Amino acid sequence: MVPASASTSRTTDVSAAGPARTQLRVGRLVKAHGLKGALKLELYTDDPDRRFVPGAVFTLQVPESSPWHGKTLTVREFRWMNSHPVVFFEELEDRSGAESIVRAILWIDDDAASDEDDAWYDHQLVGLRVLRDGEEVGRVIRVEHLPAQDLLVVRPGSADTEILVPFVAAIVPEVDVAGGTVTVTPPPGLFEELPGDENEDAAETDPVAPPETAED
Repeated sequence: MVPASASTSRTTDVSAAGPARTQLRVGRLVKAHGLKGALKLELYTDDPDRRFVPGAVFTLQVPESSPWHGKTLTVREFRWMNSHPVVFFEELEDRSGAESIVRAILWIDDDAASDEDDAWYDHQLVGLRVLRDGEEVGRVIRVEHLPAQDLLVVRPGSADTEILVPFVAAIVPEVDVAGGTVTVTPPPGLFEELPGDENEDAAETDPVAPPETAED
């Protein structure tokens, strides 16, 4: 069983120009730093000092309208500043260039990150039985990759609904691909209505009649 400590996931990219390649999401660019093109990072890897070595090349996840769509970035320098990870890229020389790529997500080819301990391919997660307190509460039907974090989309039983489960260690403490299960410890209200919700709904649809006034 592997802890989902960094909510790290892999994906497979199929390009018309070549065979499918598997990539690992390792970080997100969150803010320009200084005047020389540096950017602060949100990390999705447990080993950033090895991932962000000079010369490492990252594929970018950006909107199609972005001038960076289809391009890559090459690490020039990685350092820690006041406990924050900061990266410099060969392609960025000033603050305006750095600001143009804020919010981009960084992916690295899997052959450069195949030994990541807490990473899973999407296809490994899809279909896993979701356990809560040892009881099955649904199955993973897909994985959503959002800028802030990954989400496991869970379908509970035969219900035609979807539950979005943040793929973080506090809520998904164990993933057992071999056993076909993922264990969740969700906060109250994620998988069921909280006590009082039904009463509130009833109050909205069936308001209490005003008290009768006494006749003169």
